[in-house]
Amino acid sequence: MLLQIPGVLSKDQLETVMRELGQGAYEDGRVSAGVIARDVKNNLQVKRDAEAARKCAPLILETLRRNATFYAAALPHRIHGPIFNRYDVGMTYGSHVDNAIMADDHSVRSDVSATLFLSPPDTYEGGELVLQEHQSERRVKLPAGSMVVYASTNVHRVEPVRRGTRIAAIFWIQSLVRDESKRDILYDLNEILSALRQKLDGNEQMALASIYSNLMRQWSET
Repeated sequence: MLLQIPGVLSKDQLETVMRELGQGAYEDGRVSAGVIARDVKNNLQVKRDAEAARKCAPLILETLRRNATFYAAALPHRIHGPIFNRYDVGMTYGSHVDNAIMADDHSVRSDVSATLFLSPPDTYEGGELVLQEHQSERRVKLPAGSMVVYASTNVHRVEPVRRGTRIAAIFWIQSLVRDESKRDILYDLNEILSALRQKLDGNEQMALASIYSNLMRQWSET
């Protein structure tokens, strides 16, 4: 699955986050990269103990917990991050796959990855997130406050920034449902149920909801 979620952050939330990150203490982004990814990573990230990270992370995580689309797509059990990345002119992140296990205060298996775009797209050139899908590529550059969610198994890269600064928040999610194909089925079923809710009678709604719940019960890990 590759899903774009518009308007995750409100205008006020976005202004607050960007103001804090503008004053944040940054370090070499390679400190959080795996052995192989370290060779192709060239960016900056806010130090995890920086005041900007302490203020912005809870705000964003609480907003995600209330986002029905994010929950339906990722079915989050644990979330690692956010890490706040910054790409100035010439910075890039070459092709890589995210680490299978993200370790901090506790270990998180990376089933789903997410990028929350924070910089307005007209303030920088380049910096597209490029995801490889079978024999094709998807290039993603979203409005500030919007998010893309994709399987952590995807090979991906960030194109070099040619002008301005690209700032984004990155997350890794351990899903309640490990298998991507099963997550896709549950997401599609949830979308169908939401779309038909006004057209179905109570018994029909209950039947579809029961199918969803029973599949979750069968496939989920806690």
